[in-house]
Amino acid sequence: MGHIAISNLAYAHPGGDTLFYDVSFRLPAGKHAGLIGTNGVGKSTLMRVVAGELDEDEGDVALGGRALYMAQDVGIGEGSVRELLLAVAPARIRDAGLALLAAERDLAADATDPGAGVRLGEAIGLWSDLGGYELEGQWDAACRRIVRAGLDTVGDRPANTLSGGERKQLVLDLLFGSDAPILLLDEPDNFLDVPAKRALEQAIRGTRKTVLLISHDRELLSAACDTVVTLEGNGAWVHPGSYSTYAEAREKRQQTMGDRLRQWNEEEQRLRELVRIFKERAKYSRDWAKRANAMETRWKRF
Repeated sequence: MGHIAISNLAYAHPGGDTLFYDVSFRLPAGKHAGLIGTNGVGKSTLMRVVAGELDEDEGDVALGGRALYMAQDVGIGEGSVRELLLAVAPARIRDAGLALLAAERDLAADATDPGAGVRLGEAIGLWSDLGGYELEGQWDAACRRIVRAGLDTVGDRPANTLSGGERKQLVLDLLFGSDAPILLLDEPDNFLDVPAKRALEQAIRGTRKTVLLISHDRELLSAACDTVVTLEGNGAWVHPGSYSTYAEAREKRQQTMGDRLRQWNEEEQRLRELVRIFKERAKYSRDWAKRANAMETRWKRF
């Protein structure tokens, strides 16, 4: 439980060019991996594909259990604090909570509508059966720790009236306290002050969940991650260690790739020269003509 397996994944924006392809990697359960790569290579898009928010063009995503996803812009749009908290709840509870909010608004808009009262009663019953009120207890505790006010006070406030750090901390508190074995975090450290970043590092290091996160903070990556996944336009490679040793591993990989490229170039030049020589000799012998054709085929295949 808790693993992430990506196989030959490809994605292209609708009507646009391919963003990445042939991306494959696997994270065993309990690994804490940083997802890095150049700007525009598709890190956030890959995260949304893994989370199920976008459909891949090719390949497969296999998750060993339920995954919860936090976008980098969490809570900046319309919606209340309660809706922000619902966004990271399990799907059935989230749907029941949204239905409850809609029923409450319908009744507030027209208290004389008997159907609105019936819908609210049904929504309350489903919310209760799914453990919604126990979840509200967790929300209340998180709000008191982070916003210094209870859910009754802040629940109906627009989420964007909270600071970016408060929104991130609220969501992170719930994600790490959930029973989901996989967390997908897109720049969770944005807007966090230094103490909050240190708390995030401790939460990642201390959790048994599998965590895949995007961050530009080298200190966070070094302190919290035991694996680094580099996304490239064509594929991905995994460094099975901390970001603190990533630069050395990357340099060694580039050196190895450079050596292989030089070897390839040398062999390509050797074959090309043989094709030239054989074609010169083929001018005087049919036997050499056959050899020249065979050598040219070998060169092209190479």
